[in-house]
Amino acid sequence: MFQKLVDRIQGLMGLFWREVAKFGVVGGFAFVIDTGIYLWLLSGGMSGHPTKAKIISAAVATVFSWLANRYWTFRHRRQANVLREVFLFIIMNGIGMGIAAACVYISHWVLGFESTTADFVSGSIIGLVLGTIFRFFAYRFWVFTDELDQEPGYEADHSLIQAEHEA
Repeated sequence: MFQKLVDRIQGLMGLFWREVAKFGVVGGFAFVIDTGIYLWLLSGGMSGHPTKAKIISAAVATVFSWLANRYWTFRHRRQANVLREVFLFIIMNGIGMGIAAACVYISHWVLGFESTTADFVSGSIIGLVLGTIFRFFAYRFWVFTDELDQEPGYEADHSLIQAEHEA
């Protein structure tokens, strides 16, 4: 009995950490996309509009993120109803973008840190970290929620989840 519980917990933690690792890789690429576009916009015509630049860069990174998370990170949990999934993903990313934009706004307009470096740190480091934490749990528990399938590497996960619900 005790060993069965330990095995189930280890299996669930293994599933969780696989998702965290993949989410981290996707997030790393999204960070590069977001940061590159943000700095490019700030060095160009949007130099006086750091909040708008952050929203645009985050939106582009979000499209990449949805595709990568849907078809790689949470491919075993993606919903059959793509429109519902996209809608929830957009809502959760809107909140995540709001977190990053709020960090830029507070830093730039409230605290008076008006340099490009300060805007970058507040939006692309602090805001991105806080938004990423929110996004992982939002994706995991609200967006990509369908039951696990029989995809190779995930066969035993379905029984782990079922055993959790039966306990």
